[in-house]
This record gives sequence, C-alpha cells and structure tokens, in this order.
Amino acid sequence: MARKPNYGFEKRKKEMDRKAKKDAKREDRRRREEEARGEETGGSQPPAESEPGGDPTEP
Repeated sequence: MARKPNYGFEKRKKEMDRKAKKDAKREDRRRREEEARGEETGGSQPPAESEPGGDPTEP
C-alpha cells in the first residue's frame, strides 16, 4: 500500500508563510507611520526597536 501525501502539512506551512509575510508587512507599515508622525511633529526620537511578542522580563 502506497503512502498518501501529507497535504495538511503543506497547507499549514503555506498558511504560516502567508501569516509571516502579512506580519512583516504590518510591522513595516507601522514603522513607516511612526517615522512619518515623528517628522510631522518635529520630534527627533529614534524609533523603538522591539521584537513583537518578545518580552525580555519573561523567562
């Protein structure tokens, strides 16, 4: 009996890739909007570099 392919794995991988791409786009858009707001107000604050979901106080 031949093994059947694991299409569920391929589907989950594709969905995860799509979600990662969307999240990257969303983060880029958020950074650009923050930079634009900083320029409008004349503030010279450097953009905060933080990883989403990465809380350094959490073990």
